[in-house]
Amino acid sequence: MPLPEIMLAVLWLGLTAYVLFGGADFGGGIWDLLAGGAKAGQRQRALIEHSIGPVWEANHVWLIFVIVLTWTGIPSVFAAVASTLYIPLTLAALGIIGRGAAFAFRKVSTELWQRRLFGAAFAFSSVATPFFLGTVAGAIASGRVPPGIAKGDLVGSWLNPTSVIAGALAVGTAAYLACVYLTRDAQREGHADLVEAFRRRALGCGVVVGVLSAAGLLVLWADSPRLFTELTSGRALPLLLLSVLAGLASLVLMWRRAYVAVRITAALAVTGLLWGWGVGQYPAPLPGVPVDEAAATDSVLAASLGALAVGALLLLPSLWWLYATFQRDRGTSS
Repeated sequence: MPLPEIMLAVLWLGLTAYVLFGGADFGGGIWDLLAGGAKAGQRQRALIEHSIGPVWEANHVWLIFVIVLTWTGIPSVFAAVASTLYIPLTLAALGIIGRGAAFAFRKVSTELWQRRLFGAAFAFSSVATPFFLGTVAGAIASGRVPPGIAKGDLVGSWLNPTSVIAGALAVGTAAYLACVYLTRDAQREGHADLVEAFRRRALGCGVVVGVLSAAGLLVLWADSPRLFTELTSGRALPLLLLSVLAGLASLVLMWRRAYVAVRITAALAVTGLLWGWGVGQYPAPLPGVPVDEAAATDSVLAASLGALAVGALLLLPSLWWLYATFQRDRGTSS
């Protein structure tokens, strides 16, 4: 396989990891917002904080990975996206910073008004950040980012039907993944009432995400016919079908209270949708610019991929250990 395609595949793996792990963290903030008043929602917020607290910073490693890999591996695409879509990207960056600061400050605040203030900032950023990141994906998918520095419409590129539905789908997907993960976390902690609460939310949220996905196809049909054709009749169709079938299986497993197995099918549903987009858009990340033309030289790609392989020997086992440590039952933690 040529080096540009290898680089693109590795980049998409990093993006998938960020959506599955970082997306669930954003979803936890969404349910923090909807948990209720300070007293009524205390236990739900405590579970969310306990679940994402040890890993929320580590999950942003994947975002940094994607940004750096795009910058070094396909610099012309990075330049075009960063310059045309700097408004939603800046808003997403501010959301990430504000969310992290609010999450940290709320943990050490003693006054109720302070906890409410930082909690509101944390929750609002958890909704806004995936939305703006979704609008960026929609802008790229609909071909509204032309090659060159700031050649696209600075507003219309990300405020359009495809971008808006992509932003809404990003928020819904984050909320759904968080519910799926939190049901098992609540079960592991022995909170039967919270298990049922998040189970009901997961079922409802899964239906909403399914409706949004169907609406998204209609929007693509009207707004981005090329991508719609690739998703529904081209090489991306098997991945789209995988996403649909895995999504339906997730609802069945959640209904049957299979809280471990549903994590796998939910991840497959999201992964199928994400890779369906990538395969549908391949080989041109930007209109008229194939990846082999947009990529850096082979020497740069080889050096970057080599450095990634060495770094992965340290990073991946460390992340696996981190996730595994905080996913153990209390009885097996010693």
